[in-house]
Amino acid sequence: MKTTNKKKNEIDFVDELASTLSKDRIKNAQSEAGKEILQIRLAEIREKLSIRQEDIKSFSQSSVSKLESRKDMKISTLIEYLDNLGLSIEIKAYPKNKNKKSEEIVLLKE
Repeated sequence: MKTTNKKKNEIDFVDELASTLSKDRIKNAQSEAGKEILQIRLAEIREKLSIRQEDIKSFSQSSVSKLESRKDMKISTLIEYLDNLGLSIEIKAYPKNKNKKSEEIVLLKE
């Protein structure tokens, strides 16, 4: 029960904090958080596959380290990095407004 209350309190705190910020500030914070999450995920994916930075063929160890700590990168670099991990990528576009009946569109599938 304590876990549920703790999560509820955390959600309440986030909602309360969000109510004091402008929509632009919230959008910017979400964008920055997304970039931070990307860099964490890249390293986690590589580690889960038991691949060391120096084992990625198309990149030097230092360039992998820099790539994994970047907050932004070219899609072509991400594709090459994932390809070296034996992974593919799919990028989709979808309507922000959930009321629209538009379907998601696959923009890239490598």
